[in-house]
Amino acid sequence: MSCSSADVSPRQPNNAADGLDRAVALALENRPLDAAALEAVCACGEGNLPRLLEGAQAVRRKHFRQELHLCAIINAKSGACTEDCAFCAQSARHKAQSPRHDFLDPAEIARAASAMRARGAARFGIVASGLAPTEAEFEKLCQAVALVRGAGLAPDVSVGVLTRERLQRLRAAGLSGVHHNLEVARSFFPHICTTHDYEDDVAAVRLALEEGFFVCSGGIFGLGESWAQRAELAATLRELGVQNVPMNFLVPIPGTRLEARPALSPGEALHILALYRLMLPAANLRVCGGRSLVFGPVSGEGGGQRELFLSAASGIMIGDYLTVAGTPPEADLALAQELGLRIAEPGA
Repeated sequence: MSCSSADVSPRQPNNAADGLDRAVALALENRPLDAAALEAVCACGEGNLPRLLEGAQAVRRKHFRQELHLCAIINAKSGACTEDCAFCAQSARHKAQSPRHDFLDPAEIARAASAMRARGAARFGIVASGLAPTEAEFEKLCQAVALVRGAGLAPDVSVGVLTRERLQRLRAAGLSGVHHNLEVARSFFPHICTTHDYEDDVAAVRLALEEGFFVCSGGIFGLGESWAQRAELAATLRELGVQNVPMNFLVPIPGTRLEARPALSPGEALHILALYRLMLPAANLRVCGGRSLVFGPVSGEGGGQRELFLSAASGIMIGDYLTVAGTPPEADLALAQELGLRIAEPGA
């Protein structure tokens, strides 16, 4: 991977603009970026950033027109996780203050799904902490999946590692999709998690794809990874054939190992989105955690969320996140309407 710049640099080589234009041209043809084009995108500085963002927006419009895809989640089981992911408030190895509760009643999950459908969500993810659910939790999960399907949404799950047999049982219950983030590049993973192997996550994504599910797999940015490692993760997702990519930005939570990390600037976050749009031209890039911290409030002064809605991203998560409050869905819908964006139909 020749994308070697660790930070956004304001200094550009003379052919920087040509490199960016070539990257956009390749992406518009859904072709992989060559080494020079990838280097130009990663090393893009402030002066050429508007050019890069405009090109990435053109690629987004080619594949998604004026559509904005909305999804939502529920924290169905929270806290006491055995894993040691450096950014996560739910790890039992951290001292973060976060919600902690057993697996919710399926009817409560269904009520939350119905509320999000009324606000425009097309997909609803049932998320549970831990590496894998117990059998009792799995039975509740199957019930919840069936109820979410009955509420008119596409039910997804994010519950750690699932076996083929469990995936098939979930399909019988009405499951549409599987979420399993790789989080970071393979080369950076040992700095973030030591309690399971990166290849376990890759295998989980590959299995869900083999079983024919809608698969969401992406990452979290701002953990200290380099630009080369950001590109490395995108290359892995492309190799796997992932078409739905959650894009999360670190919210430094007190009590976690990354509590002192600074939040990304809006410019760097938009740059990351542009990199992923050009490396994954047809993928649905869904901005999730950290949206409000990085881009500011949806309404009021400042244009951060406006820039995001018109960026290389093609979707957002509405409502609350796992341990952090989100923005009011009504505000997201109002901004989307103001900008002329059309909310994608349920099931998209």
